[in-house]
Amino acid sequence: MNKPEPIKTEDQPLGLYAKREPVFNRRIDGKFRRLKWGIMVICLAIYWITPWIRWDRGPYAPDQAVLVDLAHRRFYMFSIEIWPQEFYFVAGLLIMAGIGLFLVTSAVGRAWCGYACPQTVWTDLFQHVDRFFDGDRNARFRLYKAPWGPSKIARRLAKWTVYLLISFATGGAWIFYFADAPTLHQEFWSGTAAPVAYGTVFVLTMTTFVLGGFMREQVCIYMCPWPRIQTAMLDEKSLLVTYKDWRGEPRGSLKKAEKNPGQFGDCIDCNQCVAVCPTGIDIREGPQIGCITCALCIDACDRVMAETGRPRGLIDYATLEDAEQEKAGQPPTRHLKLIWRPRTILYFTVWSGIGLAMLFLLGTRVHTDLTVAKDRNPPYILMSDGSVRNAYTLRLRNMEGRPRQMEIGIKGIPGAVMWSEDMGRDQASRSLTRTVPADETQGVRIYVVAPADSVEPEFTFTLQAEGDARESDEAEVRFDSPEG
Repeated sequence: MNKPEPIKTEDQPLGLYAKREPVFNRRIDGKFRRLKWGIMVICLAIYWITPWIRWDRGPYAPDQAVLVDLAHRRFYMFSIEIWPQEFYFVAGLLIMAGIGLFLVTSAVGRAWCGYACPQTVWTDLFQHVDRFFDGDRNARFRLYKAPWGPSKIARRLAKWTVYLLISFATGGAWIFYFADAPTLHQEFWSGTAAPVAYGTVFVLTMTTFVLGGFMREQVCIYMCPWPRIQTAMLDEKSLLVTYKDWRGEPRGSLKKAEKNPGQFGDCIDCNQCVAVCPTGIDIREGPQIGCITCALCIDACDRVMAETGRPRGLIDYATLEDAEQEKAGQPPTRHLKLIWRPRTILYFTVWSGIGLAMLFLLGTRVHTDLTVAKDRNPPYILMSDGSVRNAYTLRLRNMEGRPRQMEIGIKGIPGAVMWSEDMGRDQASRSLTRTVPADETQGVRIYVVAPADSVEPEFTFTLQAEGDARESDEAEVRFDSPEG
């Protein structure tokens, strides 16, 4: 008995997976396209040039301007050096980056996605490679539909080779942020670099090749969580790329508009706004998750409006609230006034407050640090003369790019003296001097002995960098004795 065929309805999904339809966006020129060019060049220049910038920190520190030195647990950015215990500076930068994205989204929508996101920058670069090898939109579409042959294979191989070269340069530049760039460059090509360097370059090369060369808009629409977060942050006062349907509808070609004056809107249904979109959406369908706010559709529409003698701005940056006012015949609000509203002012205040606080901490931090760990077993030792001895491990941290002499002292416990394990007890005193190498932490084993009749439960180790009264630190510690 044959099974009946399932009934299909128009609103019933046919499957969970939709095959990707490649986007062949048309080349366009305009102020937003030129803005994208400028931002793309700046972002790529910063990424590829920064590891090669030199910065003189003296003879004892690396001379790379930006360096994440994992081996020595340091982060260098020009004159700023971050130690592991100062990770709150990195956390502050990440918080500022997050709030900065909130600020940009609240003010001008998904401008980050449209201009400065790495996926957008590299996708834009790869699309220019497409145009160079395959031509503009129609030529690329014809080549895509054409059967495989020698000409198509040659074009694809040449284009994919350039993809790989760009991807390799992307992965290769990344590793230079984690080691001295000239040294690592020489080691990499001579085959003596660490295996992790080759592995990192391979992974980043392939991810850039796949994401920028073949997945493109799918990353923005399906993989990236940020569009969904941004959607929740937008409101009727956020600037968006908006199609003014009250002005453009109903759509009609120039011939129809000429034959029927007053019956059609300004949109001539030329689909140029769709043709230039890097994600292939139709902005005339309203706000949607595929719109990255690159504003190329504005450039395309403005050019068509100019050619047909109609006012620009059929597609434009506008808030939903301002669009309703303009629909009612009121003049549009200036963009600067739309940006400076309570939400964006709040974001900017928080963002700048965190930045100023970090600058204050950077300006007032000291470059000397002292940590003390007391021996727990045994907690104390009774000496033959009745005195009590405790042992401690001190870590002297010199956070400057030069060696410095540091004086260790005792504050409290009258009559107590100390000596280090490389000294004899006959050299014991209330203070010791050690030279701590540049940008290092030095461990010192210290013994403190005090007369039994003057023992106090607590005392303080002091650390003073010679020649700088401000560079000092203290650590209060316990002194154990039979009396407790």
